[in-house]
Amino acid sequence: MAGTGKGQRPMVADRRYGVPKSTRKPASAPPPPRKPRKAAKRQGGLISRFFGFLWRLTFGIFWRVMAVTGLIFAGVVFFFYAQLPPVTDLLDGRARGSVTLLDRNDRVFAWRGETFGGQITADNVSPHLLNAVVATEDKRFYQHFGVSPRGIASAIRINLSEGRGPLEGNGGSTITQQVAKLLCLGVVYDQSKWKSEADYEEDCRSGGVYRKLKELPFAVAMEVKYSKEEILTIYFNRAYLGAGARGFEAAAQRYFGISANEVNPAQAAMLAGLLKAPSRYAPTNDLQRAQDRANIIIGLMEEQGYLTKDEADAARARPAQLSQAAQTKSGGFFADWVMETAPSFLTSETMEDVVIRTTLDTSLQKKAEEGLAWVFDNKLKEGSNAQAAIVVMSADGAVRAMVGGRKIEAAGSFNRATQALRQTGSSFKPFVYAAALDQGWSPMDFVEDTPLTIDIPGSGPWTPKNYDGEFKGLITLTQALAESRNIPAVRVSEAVGRENVRQIAADFGIASDMAAGPALALGASESTLIEMTGAYAGILNGGSSVSPYGIRILEVPGNEELNMFTETGIGERVISEEAAQQLVYMMAQVVNDGTGTRAQLDGRPAAGKTGTTTAGRDAWFIGFTADYVAGVWMGYDDNTPLKGVTGGGLPAEIWHEVMMRVHDGLPVTELPMLVPAPRQPPVPDPVPQTPEGFFQSLDEALGGLVNGGGQTKQERRQERKRQKQFRKDQR
Repeated sequence: MAGTGKGQRPMVADRRYGVPKSTRKPASAPPPPRKPRKAAKRQGGLISRFFGFLWRLTFGIFWRVMAVTGLIFAGVVFFFYAQLPPVTDLLDGRARGSVTLLDRNDRVFAWRGETFGGQITADNVSPHLLNAVVATEDKRFYQHFGVSPRGIASAIRINLSEGRGPLEGNGGSTITQQVAKLLCLGVVYDQSKWKSEADYEEDCRSGGVYRKLKELPFAVAMEVKYSKEEILTIYFNRAYLGAGARGFEAAAQRYFGISANEVNPAQAAMLAGLLKAPSRYAPTNDLQRAQDRANIIIGLMEEQGYLTKDEADAARARPAQLSQAAQTKSGGFFADWVMETAPSFLTSETMEDVVIRTTLDTSLQKKAEEGLAWVFDNKLKEGSNAQAAIVVMSADGAVRAMVGGRKIEAAGSFNRATQALRQTGSSFKPFVYAAALDQGWSPMDFVEDTPLTIDIPGSGPWTPKNYDGEFKGLITLTQALAESRNIPAVRVSEAVGRENVRQIAADFGIASDMAAGPALALGASESTLIEMTGAYAGILNGGSSVSPYGIRILEVPGNEELNMFTETGIGERVISEEAAQQLVYMMAQVVNDGTGTRAQLDGRPAAGKTGTTTAGRDAWFIGFTADYVAGVWMGYDDNTPLKGVTGGGLPAEIWHEVMMRVHDGLPVTELPMLVPAPRQPPVPDPVPQTPEGFFQSLDEALGGLVNGGGQTKQERRQERKRQKQFRKDQR
């Protein structure tokens, strides 16, 4: 029977067969030790599985990060792509307009502001220029997609090797990236944010990691939006190329006087060389440096197969030369003056492209510069810092030439012809005699050149002196002006009235404040050279006022309502024509026999007046022929006295050299002057028979020459002492 099995051992089958000895294991025997080879294998598997895990983890993170980065980059690219406008909207990137100045023959002689020469495309630009740009700036331009990793890596290596940061200095930018910078990565110029357009562009060109990271997707977006030819077209039109030229068309016209589709290999290489540093390599600054840079570009073009060896050698043998307009810096001071006289909203602040047709004669301008240079090279000691200014104009006030200082290239700085207020000295005296002649006096009337003392209320007695310290007695007005005698000028001024003299000078164009006292007659007032020259032009044209002008026509293409015209600078009559012609006669004697003989023009009639101020701080000569009026001022900017220089010296010689060149080839024309009839000096009244009375009457008739002008012996001694000191001061 079966039991419950509690407390009993379980039933086990009998082992009828024995177990092989080889498989038997003692109950107490330990397990055999693992072999070392199998343990190392297991350990290596763990390491490989660990590194495999790290690789899978890293790769997983990497491709996910790259995928996210790629999506972000694509999103940024799409963002920029959506904002990019049509190519035609990007070609003229200037925030302001430009001013082109033409001479009297309508030839360009100067530019102001940034000039845009007009749209030019990659299709119609000279192939040499296109090849030069690609060879210089981005030889793999047609292979990459806006960014060149090889170029960036090379730039980083160069920067690190030269001790700079990886993104400092060389940027490895492609042409597309450069265009992105020119577009300021889509940031539009805002006057409220930047002080000037220059600050805006400097900010656009700044480097840094953030800007570089923004630049890359912008460049790719451009490659997606535009074709390679369109990107080059933007580049050709927006790149700044020095001397105010924006774009290759403007630069080609500025430097060579031709279109960018006509340039030869040498010219193309010079233009492409400007991209690295426009101001440094501008040929108007240093032609040799620009040519040396162009030779490097020619080498690159030859190396990359754009030029054959023969073509490259020919380009190097015949380097690019500047056009005539670009070669000379003539007219710079004149251009500055024109820009100052025209409304600012059409010049320095213009939003339009303005064309100004001026009165400048570039041939006369060059002659004026040459005449001044000749005198300074041959008459002054080396190292002299003396300055000079010249104005040449027609009788109606049209300015034909202007030199604002000895350094012609300093245009844009201080213009001594228009900005320097200096005492006029004896060059003011013609206005004194103009007042007298207009009141009916004759050039042959007599005036006393005798000692004179005038009591000035509040200042006391004032005694004018002649330059030579001598007295001539009774002389004509003509002689008094020719010899530039001071006392007769004061006597005439006092006789006709200071206010009349002041009014006539002002009506002739002297706008500066004039002295109130009797020293007015001696040029104690200040004026500018252009004012004085314009006033003398009024004498030449028959006695009418003259306003010097430099603008004939100011044009704003497409907006005729803003156009301005000037036909003449002649204004209202100041003195009678007869008085003007008599004054011309008197001033002619200054050149023929007076203080201005060094200004004589070898058979050509001329008239003028010298001027020298106290202690010789200013020296003037202003005069005219029947064709032109010219004024010359000479002095130091810091008012240092000129040593041994008077208006009849170096200024008269400069005037002579300039006017001889100006009149070269012109027929001789007589001056419009009226020669007065000669007059006899006044006959003294019958003298008493007593010796005392005889000498007293004779002394009165001769203006005090016999008895010293009624002075005592002590007064005469003091007078001679003052004259001696005066002559010493003049030396």
